[in-house]
Amino acid sequence: MRQLFSRFLSDQSGATAIEYCMIAVGISIVIVAAVHGIGSTLNIKFGSVSSSFK
Repeated sequence: MRQLFSRFLSDQSGATAIEYCMIAVGISIVIVAAVHGIGSTLNIKFGSVSSSFK
């Protein structure tokens, strides 16, 4: 049991998956922020174009 526990503590294979997950979360936050900013700008532009046609 002690040997199994020591092997479990020395295993580093899950650390890579967690690092990739953290990178993916960071990239997705940047994408959401960019899309939100572009969407707000486009909404204002379409609103002004729509009001100019009326």
